[in-house]
Amino acid sequence: MLVLLPPSEGKAPSGRGAPLKPESLSLPGLSAARQAVLDELVELCVGDEEKAREVLGLSEGLRGEIAKNTELRTAGARPAGEIYTGVLYDALGLASLDTAARRRASRSLLVFSGLWGAVRVTDRIPSYRCSMGVKLPGLGSLGAHWRAPMAAVLPEAAGSGLVLDLRSSGYVAAWRPKGEVAGRTASVRVLHAPTRKVVSHFNKATKGRIVRSLMESGSVPSGPAELVEALRDLGYVVEAAPPVGTGKAWTLDVLVDEIH
Repeated sequence: MLVLLPPSEGKAPSGRGAPLKPESLSLPGLSAARQAVLDELVELCVGDEEKAREVLGLSEGLRGEIAKNTELRTAGARPAGEIYTGVLYDALGLASLDTAARRRASRSLLVFSGLWGAVRVTDRIPSYRCSMGVKLPGLGSLGAHWRAPMAAVLPEAAGSGLVLDLRSSGYVAAWRPKGEVAGRTASVRVLHAPTRKVVSHFNKATKGRIVRSLMESGSVPSGPAELVEALRDLGYVVEAAPPVGTGKAWTLDVLVDEIH
């Protein structure tokens, strides 16, 4: 099972560990594309600060994030699972998983990133600021930049099992499963049951809890239909219908009564 996660906008500090070793990151087929983004992002941020703030879409209060990006090659690196914070990652609680569940998470979880493309939670990275929606002056839209490298690398990473897609829409642009892989992909929407609407906070929190539940249970659904049954067994209310036609992903609706 491969679980696709969005990153968090806010991130923990880099810390004092050894700096980034790009060659150590998972999915080495993304290395050239990563280097291109890294080079341009650092160049942008060591130059005109106002231009960098505009390109990165940062408010005045987040100006300090620009300085963070100038030090990406020398800042300390930590496991991505420690760098990414926020509602989804708080609910997932990687640090509090038992040893077996953490091992499953290290194999299964893949975090998408405007800078790195995608990394595993054990990959050591520095804290940074660069969303998938950014358009760098030399590379253009990062969503478009990552499409070809991802299309070459991700089908192999997906293997022959279930792909559980929990990404937000901006990160879906970087890779959309196609063909046979799409047929065993399930994307999840979390809906407030009384209103049938998506509400951002509990959408993220519920997705984090779903991943935690799957890692703790050791359940390895072979496909979307089996995932529906696994989630129901874990106490979630799930609605799903097979997609019409082959080569299309499933959409599962997880219904939540309370916003928390």
